[in-house]
Amino acid sequence: MIIWLNGTFGAGKTTTAKEVIALLPDSRLFDTEKVGEMLWHVLGVPERDFQDFPPWRGLVVETARQVLDHVGGTLVVTQTVLVESYWREIHDGLTRAGIPVHHVLLHTDRDTLVERIETDEEPWNVAARQWRLDHLDDYERALPWLLRKARMVDTTDVAPAEVAETVLREARPGS
Repeated sequence: MIIWLNGTFGAGKTTTAKEVIALLPDSRLFDTEKVGEMLWHVLGVPERDFQDFPPWRGLVVETARQVLDHVGGTLVVTQTVLVESYWREIHDGLTRAGIPVHHVLLHTDRDTLVERIETDEEPWNVAARQWRLDHLDDYERALPWLLRKARMVDTTDVAPAEVAETVLREARPGS
């Protein structure tokens, strides 16, 4: 199974993933950005985003399939995907591979997002602060399709442990 935590920067994907993994035995983080970094090495820095490389989407599916075949359990993915056709390609590939996908949109209001981004002191996030802020409009444009394709969980003023418990309730078999 895959629990895919989507949402824009500052929504709480990484924090929620850590909580989910702590609560869910036999789960592990699958950082799909590492696939993108590998492609940068091979194909060069993309014009806009590594997700624009068609091999990224196929490699995410194939890597997830092989990892799950090897170790089983649950992969927790923290990856913002704002292009609907990219999501459809990934989701359809995982479905064809027989992997259940629970797509969760972590959402909060724009003011909270801006505050979280501007006060994040993690070194990589400080360096990417403006880039993260610049993508808030892309997220808002993607919201209509995201709300159709994912289960939305509001992270505004909600403790990360409670967000994780909500995510896990949604991912239980039969939900």
